[in-house]
Amino acid sequence: MAETTLTETTVAEVMTELAELEDPKAREVNERHGDDHGVNLSQLRALAKRLKTQQELACRLWATDDTAARLLAILICRPKAFERDELDVMLREARTPKVHDWLVNYVVKKNPHSEELRLAWSADRDPVVASAGWALTSERVTKKPEGLDLAGLLDVVEAEMKDAPDRLQWAMNHCLAQIGIEHAEHRARALDIGERLEVLKDYPTSPGCTSPYAPIWITEMVRRQHDK
Repeated sequence: MAETTLTETTVAEVMTELAELEDPKAREVNERHGDDHGVNLSQLRALAKRLKTQQELACRLWATDDTAARLLAILICRPKAFERDELDVMLREARTPKVHDWLVNYVVKKNPHSEELRLAWSADRDPVVASAGWALTSERVTKKPEGLDLAGLLDVVEAEMKDAPDRLQWAMNHCLAQIGIEHAEHRARALDIGERLEVLKDYPTSPGCTSPYAPIWITEMVRRQHDK
């Protein structure tokens, strides 16, 4: 019982500290990207570094349903400690883009159930959930492609990416690019699909950044590999 009280106090303290870090200008910028918090991410990471790994506190922070608290929870949790069903529920609760991205990249990818979740999420009817499955597939395309049907993935991208909702489309496009970058035998087809579908062709890109339009992205990354 004493431990629970201690944790509750800590949650209250952390929430107070997060409130103190709130910056209206940061919130304005974040809200343009669909993220409802105003905490500078460098300050959030500094707070996480100070708190170190605390799984129980992470779970309680997640339960607050506060975006900044959930981002902090992701940074201080123990990724391998979550059960498959816990992660499935958490992903469905993670409706803001940053929480969704961090949960997939910092937690699910390091969890022993990641492959099982990849398969389940990729086939989910919720496009935001499906986008997480495609993000995990992109990771496998790059790091562990053995056993993946790359031609089959290109078939799905070719048939469905053009009309997919934004976040699912973005994740599919990333997978298309990774197949083209990492697997020379599929590169010509990946480039052809990108050119025909023209997804993200007009996406505004800052100077010095690579366009997310797949043909430009693939060509540039392959060039960099050859220059090394």
